[in-house]
Amino acid sequence: TQSTWGLHMLASMEKTLMNDNVQTLDRGYVGSTEQRNRVLRNTYWLLALSMLPTVLGAWVGVATGITASLTGGLGLIVFLGGAFGFLYAIEKTKNSAAGVPVLLAFTFFMGLMLSRMIGMILGFRNGSELIMTAMGGTAGVFFVMASLASVIKRDLSGMGKWLFVGAMVVMVGGIINVFVGSTAGMLALSVAVIGIFSAYMLYDLKQILDGGETNYISATMRLYL
Repeated sequence: TQSTWGLHMLASMEKTLMNDNVQTLDRGYVGSTEQRNRVLRNTYWLLALSMLPTVLGAWVGVATGITASLTGGLGLIVFLGGAFGFLYAIEKTKNSAAGVPVLLAFTFFMGLMLSRMIGMILGFRNGSELIMTAMGGTAGVFFVMASLASVIKRDLSGMGKWLFVGAMVVMVGGIINVFVGSTAGMLALSVAVIGIFSAYMLYDLKQILDGGETNYISATMRLYL
């Protein structure tokens, strides 16, 4: 659907835009163990909290049908325009008291934009089961990547360039497939997205554990996407 590929492209673009900053941080990790643990703890709490407005946004969208008219190119434009507006606002407010409310507003918007796809899936006989499976799978992948990040001792900063290339390929492929509409292409890109962003999850968590990310709002946004 439009919303699904909009999310994939948004995540790819966000990783692309942040890649230079991450590479700069990779050259010299800073911060004490206490500071790193505090960033990780705050990130986990904020990530968990961000699920609430996401679910609320999805519920509002399904209940009201407010996003039903956002189809085709219009839906993609609204989705990417709104999302990048929020990403810009988060970047500007991440060091202030407004950072957390802006991030939570962003997650509400994301839930709202995904409500059209969720409503369609709920129309299937096993729709609820599919959604719960997807949620469980995502939680499982996060648990595995978090566990790996905590036990891997080697520096994973070299993964950044390869993940960056992968995100660029997915982004371009997603844009092309919006116009081509290939089912096989969508399946291939979906598999690639799962692999690339699971690895990105590991990479981002390792950045926090190694002191390469010192702002928990930025860390939460990256893991959320």
